[in-house]
Amino acid sequence: MIGRVCLHLLIVERRDGRRMKLVRSESLPRALPGRRGCDVVVRYRGGDGGFVDTPLDRLPVDEVLAGLPVREFRAYRGRRHYSGWYWSATTGGHVVYESRLELARILLADKDSTVVAIAAQPFLVEEFDGEQKRRHVPDLLLGHADGAVTVVDVKAASRMDDPKVSAQFAWMSRLCEQRGFRFEAWSGTDPVLLENVRFLAGYRRPALVAEELVPLVLEVVREAGMSPCTVTDVERRLTGTARWTQVRPVILHLLWQSRLITGLSRRLDGDTIVRLGAAS
Repeated sequence: MIGRVCLHLLIVERRDGRRMKLVRSESLPRALPGRRGCDVVVRYRGGDGGFVDTPLDRLPVDEVLAGLPVREFRAYRGRRHYSGWYWSATTGGHVVYESRLELARILLADKDSTVVAIAAQPFLVEEFDGEQKRRHVPDLLLGHADGAVTVVDVKAASRMDDPKVSAQFAWMSRLCEQRGFRFEAWSGTDPVLLENVRFLAGYRRPALVAEELVPLVLEVVREAGMSPCTVTDVERRLTGTARWTQVRPVILHLLWQSRLITGLSRRLDGDTIVRLGAAS
């Protein structure tokens, strides 16, 4: 089982105000010593910043999840894609993203209680079959509590039917199946659900809520049993204990952690019905 790990982010320096300092790396060898030319070679970056080349079937997932991004992104004025760093409650550190669409998928992964590790730009995979060389850096690598691993490629919906994109995804899907990984080509989700998750992410840090109210909020919902219990109901029950301005952030924090659950396909408000999650 993959334990909870911390993804350390390489802090890159501004050189001229237009771009970030890039990490250069030479091309992968066509095959590692003692391996056939058609073998799949993977390059990842350890926590010390060093590059490691290995066959796909020997890829150490824990090291990749705890390592650094295998490539850096450029940041410059007028760039079409919005890039940056997101602080992840899952990793306890920052995860790099190269577009708002990648950030959206990271938000969903961070909210997912089954995900215990997130790595962005996790490795470079290359395959040479003697005639054609393919190489690709997936967007995300997710480690799950049950030991499963998911490789995620994020692409705008408008590009999903591009023959080159389809061929690349088919190739990555085949490689992941060989290694026992899941593969996901993600182009978006329900906008209401995504905005709710984005809103709840504002309450993901435990230090920003009154932790002493957590057991009280859970107890109120537990006592409601099968009866509908709204956010406002919980606030009213705890009126003599704390102000609603203290209680609501705790409710939202527990929804983020999935210790409380609700339907996220509708706008969150005081009438939102909450129930105990499996984790509680």
